[in-house]
Amino acid sequence: MSYLNTLFLAVYPYVALAVFLVGSLIRYDRDQYTWKTASSQILESKQLRIGSILFHIGVIAILLGHFVGLLTPVAVWHAFGISASFKQGVAMGVGGLFGIICFFGLVILIKRRLTNPRVRASSTNMDIAILLLLFAQLCLGLLSIFVSAGHMDGAEMLKMMNWAQSIVTFNAAQAAGVMEDVHIIYKLHIVLGMTLFLLFPFSRLVHVWSIPVRYFTRNYQVVRGIARS
Repeated sequence: MSYLNTLFLAVYPYVALAVFLVGSLIRYDRDQYTWKTASSQILESKQLRIGSILFHIGVIAILLGHFVGLLTPVAVWHAFGISASFKQGVAMGVGGLFGIICFFGLVILIKRRLTNPRVRASSTNMDIAILLLLFAQLCLGLLSIFVSAGHMDGAEMLKMMNWAQSIVTFNAAQAAGVMEDVHIIYKLHIVLGMTLFLLFPFSRLVHVWSIPVRYFTRNYQVVRGIARS
């Protein structure tokens, strides 16, 4: 078992997740006025609307797919008669579809932030870095589909599931061991994903915690225009 494999796939995830949770709590406690998306809609709305819709549809579906796909025990899939190879095929198809949707959304958002002078002037280095890292992570995910197509037995997918469930159950040794001979693109995908968790508290991504659940149950608000004399 290599040192780097243990460091990045068994130790680094815990460091990243600890910073993700503790850092988010500290920022919420100390800097609540920065707990926002810092929307630039007033500067440009058309590209933002299209890009944001595509990006959010894609990324929400991808995250849900990763959460269910990686953390659901294999025994549960087998109980429903779903084989590893069939699950891999579905993951590749559905993940690819929403990955492409997310890809186009990110391209629009990145182009807007880098080429629109007003939006660029209001952007921080972290804003740009997070977008580029998300784009790189998405590209790795899409490239992994082609790698997966070379072995449709579901073997490496099962290793990824084993890794995720080992991390959740604090079995770091097993997490490192199961990923030893996994394709490098999957390892890079994991490491970059953990890096996004690490940077989460220091970026505008913290607004993800503020899901407007009460919006769906609040009383209907009537907005009236200003009367003109």
